[in-house]
Amino acid sequence: MSKFATFLMGYTLFVIGVAVAAYLLGAPPLWIGVGVLILIGIGIASGANRTKRDDPSPGT
Repeated sequence: MSKFATFLMGYTLFVIGVAVAAYLLGAPPLWIGVGVLILIGIGIASGANRTKRDDPSPGT
């Protein structure tokens, strides 16, 4: 399994936990959905940035 897939699995569990906690605290479902979408976007951008491959250096 790639580093990116592992990161996304862990981040997905985190987002689900935050959404459940917000629901239990009485947050409106619309705002829970907005928060989940924002967290998913941040997670994808962060995961892609962390697992980005370095460009090969020009040979000397």
